[in-house]
Amino acid sequence: MRLLTARFWWWAVLGLLLVCMPTLGTLAPNSAAADVQALVAFGSRVPGTPASEQARTYLIREYRQAGYVTELGTFTYPKFEDLGSTLAVGSVTIKGHALDRSPSGQLSALLVAVPGVGRLDDFMAVEVKGAIAIVRRGEISFSEKVRNAAAVGAVGLVIVNTEPKELLGMLDGEVNIPVLGLSGAQGEPLLKEASTEPLKASLNVNTHLKTVTGQNIIAHLPDVKQPKLLLGAHYDSVPKSPGANDNASGTVVVLELARHLADTPLVHQAWFVAFDGEEDGLQGSKAFVNTAKPHFLSNLQAMLNFDMVGVNDQLFVGGTESLTALAQKADSKISKIRDTGGSDHKPFATAGVPVLFFYRGQDPNYHTPEDTVVDPKLLEATTQIAQSVIQFRFESPTDS
Repeated sequence: MRLLTARFWWWAVLGLLLVCMPTLGTLAPNSAAADVQALVAFGSRVPGTPASEQARTYLIREYRQAGYVTELGTFTYPKFEDLGSTLAVGSVTIKGHALDRSPSGQLSALLVAVPGVGRLDDFMAVEVKGAIAIVRRGEISFSEKVRNAAAVGAVGLVIVNTEPKELLGMLDGEVNIPVLGLSGAQGEPLLKEASTEPLKASLNVNTHLKTVTGQNIIAHLPDVKQPKLLLGAHYDSVPKSPGANDNASGTVVVLELARHLADTPLVHQAWFVAFDGEEDGLQGSKAFVNTAKPHFLSNLQAMLNFDMVGVNDQLFVGGTESLTALAQKADSKISKIRDTGGSDHKPFATAGVPVLFFYRGQDPNYHTPEDTVVDPKLLEATTQIAQSVIQFRFESPTDS
């Protein structure tokens, strides 16, 4: 009687759990939609955080269930961190964001508005020697604005966004004056006021570099030591963003392709890689390429990279001409873009590997806490097109 009672209560509890299970439980297991929801549920997948580790554990499990062995490619890199940076004008202190690679600095000086967008002539039109310059974003790079400011003797620079939202940015090299970004909502009133008369201000840019450990996830069949095809996407996201589109979308497309190819001859030519640290400057893909043996890279015939493919109907491709042509053969509605190299295919392209980049354009929720939803139909469409490209490239008689 006690055994029957225990069994009864066990089944009752199990039934209650099934009824109360969250939405993820209603999705088909081993599906792209379920994978995205799982990754999003972990939170912001910043390298070195518990959320990143949970995502990594999940992806390793899914690849192993699909029949693959997995290994980790561990790497370290210095990461810029803003410990809290502000601009104080009078009794008002405004919180901003130090531009990545800005040095620290604490100084008090006049705040001088620079006309235009910060070209050298713009800086020379006002007296900014020994002052903190403030200028609008746009037209030229952040770094060029900083170099122009330093050239005329400014001791600090504030860059104001052209939109009301916060300004987050990266400089393309080391600079010698502190640089702070402000939102348009915060900075526009200051620009107007400082255009009339310089303002007394204090700039506090508080930054440092910390060492971060990242881990790429590499999946393949046990006997595939030298692939001809590498499929990749980054699984990390930026702070405060769960990264559904950027880039759980690309991550799960690669996982779906691994499932689709598992029972085909093509699987004996492929590696599948989830890169870490992309948001910190393509750190994972750079580490992969830098540690690969030259013959490994020279024998790769294609690297397909997927980034932000879960929002927007239009699919864009960039990269090696022969591969973009195959993508357009698979779907004539695909548009080619001039590839800016801002994702994980870039290090491979630099090493001479043919690359194909899949992308669906800018997302209004890009790098925000609202990046929580993707369209499963778009993930499926991207997967199907990529599989067609792979078949076109590797099932022809010359590649058999």
